[in-house]
Amino acid sequence: MLVQEQSLPEKSPNGSKSTNPKLRTLAPLHPNRLKPTKNLDFSTWVSENWYRIVAILLLVVTVAALFFLRNVGESAALLCFQSRAQQIESVEYPKIDWKSIERIKDQVTPYGDFRSERWIVVSVSDYPSDSLRGMVKIKGWQVLAIGNSRTPADWELKGAIYLSLETQAKLSFRVLEYLPFDSYIRKSVGYLFAIQHGAMKIFDADDRGYVIDGDLGKHFDVELVGEQARQEILLQYSHENVNRTVVNPYIHFGQRSVWPRGLPLENVGEVSHEEYYTEIYSGKQFIQQGISNGLPDVDSVFYFTRKSELEAFDIRFDERAPKVALPQGVMVPVNSFNTLYHSSAFWALMLPVSVSSMASDVLRGYWGQRLLWEIGGHVVVYPPTVYRRDRIESYPFSEEKDLHVNVGRLIKFLVSWRSTKNRLYEKILELSYVMAEERFWTENDVKFTAAWLQDLLAVGYQQPRLMSLEFDRPRAAIGHGDRKHFVPQKLPSMHLGVEETGTVNYEIGNLIRWRKYFGNVVLIMFCSGPVERTALEWRLLYGRIFKTVIILSEQKNDDLAVDQGQLDYIYKQLPKIFNRYTSAEGFLFLQDNTVLNYWNLLQADKTKLWITDKVPKSWTTVSVKSSRDWYGKQAGMVTKVVGTMPVHFQVSFKETSKNKLDLVICSSEVFYVPRRFIDDFAEVVALIGDMEMHYKVAIPMSFLALDSPKNFDPVLSTMVYEETSPPKNSSTLYSAQVPAVHPWSVSSEQEFIKLVRVMAAGDPLLMELV
Repeated sequence: MLVQEQSLPEKSPNGSKSTNPKLRTLAPLHPNRLKPTKNLDFSTWVSENWYRIVAILLLVVTVAALFFLRNVGESAALLCFQSRAQQIESVEYPKIDWKSIERIKDQVTPYGDFRSERWIVVSVSDYPSDSLRGMVKIKGWQVLAIGNSRTPADWELKGAIYLSLETQAKLSFRVLEYLPFDSYIRKSVGYLFAIQHGAMKIFDADDRGYVIDGDLGKHFDVELVGEQARQEILLQYSHENVNRTVVNPYIHFGQRSVWPRGLPLENVGEVSHEEYYTEIYSGKQFIQQGISNGLPDVDSVFYFTRKSELEAFDIRFDERAPKVALPQGVMVPVNSFNTLYHSSAFWALMLPVSVSSMASDVLRGYWGQRLLWEIGGHVVVYPPTVYRRDRIESYPFSEEKDLHVNVGRLIKFLVSWRSTKNRLYEKILELSYVMAEERFWTENDVKFTAAWLQDLLAVGYQQPRLMSLEFDRPRAAIGHGDRKHFVPQKLPSMHLGVEETGTVNYEIGNLIRWRKYFGNVVLIMFCSGPVERTALEWRLLYGRIFKTVIILSEQKNDDLAVDQGQLDYIYKQLPKIFNRYTSAEGFLFLQDNTVLNYWNLLQADKTKLWITDKVPKSWTTVSVKSSRDWYGKQAGMVTKVVGTMPVHFQVSFKETSKNKLDLVICSSEVFYVPRRFIDDFAEVVALIGDMEMHYKVAIPMSFLALDSPKNFDPVLSTMVYEETSPPKNSSTLYSAQVPAVHPWSVSSEQEFIKLVRVMAAGDPLLMELV
């Protein structure tokens, strides 16, 4: 079809112009309109449209590249672009009416009225670990386990308070809105819960650290004021170098080639020890960072460049090195699994939510240190307080990007930051806001900080007072008399886990096997009979097997090394004996009216409690009908003691003894207490005090408080037990196939010889004694 390109007036036949505007004349035709048509095959089309194809391809590649870079997040150009875009966005400063915050009370959990000053807060994602079980046994501390979406639904640990996701959601804390479901960062709920229930000290821990010697007070300063406070002078890093803003504390404790997670990588090469230190008075170390033996807190760079893939770290630090404080202007990495917080620093427990989990506690530590200066507080680093096993797990470098990229800049920013606010909470909120503007974290953490501070007030926490400090004042010169010297040890940087192996020839006799098994167990024996006729014999019989044999009797005999004891209250004497043998693996109590077949005890677990709870004639329950008879008075004492027990003892006891009118009686002729329960046993005995509680009541009560009967070792369940003795120790009562036999009387040498002969059925070497 031809197109009319322009409209011209057309003349009519009579020579006049046409008045019909719709009629148009044809434009002059293109001279080449009748040329042959072009060849439209593919190659010709491509050649003619090549520039268009290239332009379209470049556009597609550019769009794809932008999407790729945005998803990966590794391109510096894209990061720059996003950073510029974010700068356009403004961070909103929270507005809080501090006076309108209402108190939040625990009306959800069964621990609403429970109070404790010392708490251990851990995050749990798996079933209770051995180290966590050990923490539950630490005297005077309450363990609080915080669950997440990965925690088993049936998670349970006697002595620990557990907050599941469902329980946490009912606690009415504002911070719950911002917390991830699958992260240890949910410990923020635990901190608030502990403060709500009377916390004055919080040990921030994880479930893989074994507290050394089971005593947090061995190195930490648990008390800062009062009679129990050490009130000593502390070493402090020198503040003379104004350009130094961060230190590696591992150097002070003997490990120069190891650095902690959170130390800027540009500072890793600084391995020289301090030329000299200064000193400060103790009492302001509100944040106390412990060192970990085994696998210390290291980053992925160290973990993957300092060992082969299948080797386990076992790094040791100098336990005798003095604790060391950080002056204002100098910082140190602080983590969330081995740190003690005093109440003056509880506000610094907030774990950021908008950064990676591997960076959250480190950023919290630096943020908290800077604010700690505002109240005159210090961070102090302590010698090894826990031992962590290296599980040879991967350390995700991607999770640490926030550290390696920003931590150096963050430290410089914090040291130079100043605030004119007049209250600590206002300074905290201001710093969180400015850190969001500087892109150390996002606006979400500003909102989280506001929620955290409001929750602190809601659970009854009072913000500390500020101190008038002049940060920009020139630092005083350190005189020679004020310089204190300490030269750290140079310990091996790594001890790779090597398990010693060897072979033991068991064919040399059963005696060696028995001695090996019981060689570090102390036997405590009470003799009701005449000790002048039997004491030496008992030691001859059992001394071959056990570490030592301690004999107690109503009458003391110095010549035979027999100590005086009263059977009715014999349990009160046991803690003193325990303290005499601090290296013993456990303690086995035995009355002389019971025979112990030690060769049948090798299958027992020496880390568990043993008692005759599954022997019906030995372990009974009596219903108390009157408070005036002997049973009623004993039951009254039990109720009184249980009421004063720590929560984990109460939970364990009441789990079994649900009826207050029932009194558990155990004849307690034989029982075993392992090392890990020694302190707990002594604590229960101390609670009994001067009460005249009979041992047949006190022993079962103590065992039920220490652990659940389902965890007792059942090794004694098959013992022969009769309430009355057959005439003349009839051999029909004795059996060499059971762990123990009761009753059996030995009051003379002849009766001892008879006993040895029947026991020779299980230990033929005994015949050499007679």
